[in-house]
Amino acid sequence: MTGSKGVITVTTDASGAYQAACNGQVVVIVDVIDMSTTLEAALQEGAALILGASPVSCRAPVPVNPAEVGKYAASMAEKLETEVVVIAEPRIGTKAERQERVAGFLAGLHAAGKQEVGIYPNQGAEISRLVDLKDKIVVAVTDCGGAAFDTAFNAGASVVTGTIARTPGRTGWENARAAVERASRIAEKEGTGITFVAASGKALEDVLAANYLAEQFLLQRFH
Repeated sequence: MTGSKGVITVTTDASGAYQAACNGQVVVIVDVIDMSTTLEAALQEGAALILGASPVSCRAPVPVNPAEVGKYAASMAEKLETEVVVIAEPRIGTKAERQERVAGFLAGLHAAGKQEVGIYPNQGAEISRLVDLKDKIVVAVTDCGGAAFDTAFNAGASVVTGTIARTPGRTGWENARAAVERASRIAEKEGTGITFVAASGKALEDVLAANYLAEQFLLQRFH
């Protein structure tokens, strides 16, 4: 199944994301509350690039390297001549708490000579009310979705995100369709399959959403 064109799978957690990346799949991170919904809103606000990274407290049983994501974000910011916005948890907490959790990502970003615009709470669809995201690189540093994105990215996969939640001006149905389409384009270009990853196997909304997206892909493919 390694790199097999057309193979569609559903899995959970950072460990599943890592295995999918090692198998050569396009990886779709589904973290409905709130990482992938935050990043969906960012894309709709015109973000130039979205990324995910692990917080320093990550306990995932797979390799993560948020500093490497930070270096990549810095290089892309230089290439695109833009700025980096960091999204972090806790949603309700202090700036100091968020600053501490993103320390790994910031170490890589700063080492590469780039400073962040700011660090904002992971507010899902409401993120655009906090900061202008147009043409920015937006990085979500979160426990589940961020860690899953981080491990798959550093394992060499093409990683995107998807949600079934509503965002300003778009229904959950539309957002689901957009996620399937973006993953499909990459998979077709790379000649590989897709793995939909529920960011947390303990979050029913993530598991149901990942399975729904996989079903939608199959419906679009065969109809």
